[in-house]
Amino acid sequence: MNAVEISLWVVGLLVVLALIFDFMNGFHDAANSIATVVSTGVLKPQHAVLFAAFFNFVVMFGMHSYGVAATVGKGFVQPGIVDHHVVFGALVGAIIWNVITWWYGIPSSSSHALMGGIVGAVIAKAGAGALVAGGILKTVSFIVISPLLGFVLGSLMMVLV
Repeated sequence: MNAVEISLWVVGLLVVLALIFDFMNGFHDAANSIATVVSTGVLKPQHAVLFAAFFNFVVMFGMHSYGVAATVGKGFVQPGIVDHHVVFGALVGAIIWNVITWWYGIPSSSSHALMGGIVGAVIAKAGAGALVAGGILKTVSFIVISPLLGFVLGSLMMVLV
């Protein structure tokens, strides 16, 4: 095979891996988003799925914020480090992590699994010096801040109601 054929096979493999990850993201994270309201009896499963689908649609088409994509695309890794090897490693790592957490019923974020896969693949390729500390710190800090903020705002709503 010549270089063009090999390149097409590599791109095809990466697209297939990305589609597998996207499929897993759907069934993995969808359950996390509705589990609480279903298990507590607040909503029936059918209503919870419709509720989640509606608001996912609203966010997708109603709010055009690309801040997270910009942070992951430009703020995690030094320019020029990401290649097909890093993308392959990130996708495989995220897929494996999603399978493990799904199998054992551990709630986790597929998006954060992909970010962790990127970080791990970059460290394997070029060392920790190739990472951008600011972007990683921003993500890690909001992993802690967002549940705390949700707790505070939820408590305030409960008091108001």
